[in-house]
Amino acid sequence: MGDAESVRGSGFVERTRVREALSTLRDVTTVSTGTETVPLEAADGRVLAETVESPRNVPDFPRAAMDGYAVRAEDTFGAADRSPATLKVDADTAGPERATWVHTGSPVAEPADAVVKTEYAREVGDEVEISRAAAVGQNVSDVGEDLEAGQHLFDPGHRLRPSDLALLRSVEVETVTVRERPDVAVIPTGEELVESDPDPGEAIETNGIMVSSLVERWGGDATHHEVVTDDREALAQAIEADLDADLIVTTGGSSIGKRDLLPAVVEDLGELLVHGVALKPGHPVALGQVEGTPVLMLPGYPVACIVNAWQFVRPILNWTADTEPDEPARVDATLSRKIRSEPGIRSCVRVTVEDGEDGPVAEPVHESGASILSSVSLADGWVQVPESIEGYDAGDTVTVEFWEALP
Repeated sequence: MGDAESVRGSGFVERTRVREALSTLRDVTTVSTGTETVPLEAADGRVLAETVESPRNVPDFPRAAMDGYAVRAEDTFGAADRSPATLKVDADTAGPERATWVHTGSPVAEPADAVVKTEYAREVGDEVEISRAAAVGQNVSDVGEDLEAGQHLFDPGHRLRPSDLALLRSVEVETVTVRERPDVAVIPTGEELVESDPDPGEAIETNGIMVSSLVERWGGDATHHEVVTDDREALAQAIEADLDADLIVTTGGSSIGKRDLLPAVVEDLGELLVHGVALKPGHPVALGQVEGTPVLMLPGYPVACIVNAWQFVRPILNWTADTEPDEPARVDATLSRKIRSEPGIRSCVRVTVEDGEDGPVAEPVHESGASILSSVSLADGWVQVPESIEGYDAGDTVTVEFWEALP
């Protein structure tokens, strides 16, 4: 336990860069091989486990691309406003000197090979006057124009979106084989935490519901446990009870105080890989593994907790499913006032975004205060200040990431 003690004594003099911590975490992440077949209606956000190809053509017949009259193009050659082509209206089929009305999506049967838009056609009795010549194939979707039978659609590792489900439905795919969602045990810790009616010195436990909800949003199945007190034996038992999970996430007890016992507990049970990350807020994060199960020890302060969850929990859930995290929604905005950052530290500064005269304006909410949960809930996103700079000046263009907009 020498490393843990040296960190405790040094007060995090050495902090691991975020990129290095992620690399370490990825090295101990095991890709899940479990798969299941689910109906298309339950597949939104799931990660495909196999290649998907189109089983049929779409459309599988020539179809009208708009409302109008199906005709043989040659019967309209030379048609103009002053000398329209006059065709007999046939309710069933188009043919020589005949036209038939079709709706968008209706079959265009031979010998018809074009559709004349309604604005270029006028019915007079049982005839229709065509005032604009049509070309062969005009306003007609060919067989396979959208998708061809056997066409490659998606690779394994693709996370399905609503538009993907619509595409699969269009080719009559009813089920898909997807990777099983990672099982995540969420264990809040801290002897001061209660579920309700806190006395002086106590606090309502909130990190558990926040982290569990993020896990579900990011593609995992979360098991939210009751609070475990700051006791070595109790913490060890809680971790050992969930070693069959794909990931264990604890909240609280990850720093270097007298009640921050989790890093030493994990080191006793397995291996402590990282303790202290160059990230603000949230440097007292720890990463370890016990019997092959990764353990992420997130700080107890709510803002630090969500920052670290976004930085570390989200990627590992994707890596377990053999895919990469989606990029967050972003917007470039003008910074309303200066924000500072410590060199060598990656800072996540909470901001709101308002419409300004010249475009979006980012207003910092709190540059510090990892315990102020409202600053996250009331913020629109954050600006990540890289380790290489000391902040941004008022008027600088910054990138705001809307972290909670992720699926």
